Amino acid sequence: MGLKEQLAEDLKVAMRAKDENRLNAIRTLKAAIANFELAQPKDKPITEADLLGVVEKQVKQRRESIELYEKGNRLDLVAKEKAELAFLEAYLPRQLSRDEIKAEVEAIIAALGTKEFPKVMKQAAAQLKGRADGKTVNEVVRELTG
Repeated sequence: MGLKEQLAEDLKVAMRAKDENRLNAIRTLKAAIANFELAQPKDKPITEADLLGVVEKQVKQRRESIELYEKGNRLDLVAKEKAELAFLEAYLPRQLSRDEIKAEVEAIIAALGTKEFPKVMKQAAAQLKGRADGKTVNEVVRELTG
């Protein structure tokens, strides 16, 4: 079952359960996907990888919102965003831990034979796309190349 079909099923379940946080998360994600589809050229087919990219953007937005709400001491909004984040993360493939990211970046450095940040970061970003948070990858690469 594709992501869009899964979202449609999950929306029905959330409506029956009257789960407002899940409903909001799914509706927001469906709207983001619809906007993405409208922005794409008509001759370019949309893949599951493209849709996962939209989910990743939504997850990133939630994480940034949580950070800002915590700084602003808006704990009510933090709780809401965290609940939605948990639902959205279920649609992503399993994310790598910091240790797993570190191991892969070390392998990249060994393969490239250099510790130049731009080269390592470019390779790491491409290799870990969709499996790890870009911010965490950046931090690990900086640690290991610095």
